[in-house]
Amino acid sequence: MRAATVTGPRGVTLAERPFISMVNVRVDPASEAADRIEKTLGAPLPLQCGHTTASGPHTVLWLGPDEWLVLSRSDATAVTAELREALGGDPGSVVDVSANRTTLELSGPSVRQVLEKGCPLDLHPRSFAPGQAVSTTVGPVAVLLRQVDDAPTYQLLPRSSFADYLARWLIDAMSEYIGPEAP
Repeated sequence: MRAATVTGPRGVTLAERPFISMVNVRVDPASEAADRIEKTLGAPLPLQCGHTTASGPHTVLWLGPDEWLVLSRSDATAVTAELREALGGDPGSVVDVSANRTTLELSGPSVRQVLEKGCPLDLHPRSFAPGQAVSTTVGPVAVLLRQVDDAPTYQLLPRSSFADYLARWLIDAMSEYIGPEAP
């Protein structure tokens, strides 16, 4: 990935961000358990498609009406234990899914053009902005796509078994930006 980096005004960089803790949470958002989970995270559970919230080491991605993915810089075992304790005996689940996905980070001036080669989403800033994350595809690979900042920087979270294929697909898509722009 490092060797595939494209520099300059048409630059694109691809890197893996391994070992991000990922915990799947299922709970009724109107329940007291959800309130306890929010208090534990220090962030509200986002209630709309595409929304995320962040607080300290945790970022919470909306996956469905009663499902979220917690990304954390903290130890997955500790985060899972804290959230299970917050859930208590109420209906729901808290599962460490860190081994399920990996994180690829794509950034640079041409990043939107690279993603648009295989992603059906409208990635224009009026439609997709920092703090948003959705399930989509990039090429033939299902991913969670999250825009991190205005640079723009995107995180792609594919299943671990598809990460190598997706990285190679992105490197191929980046390759046209090595040379100067055609008139």
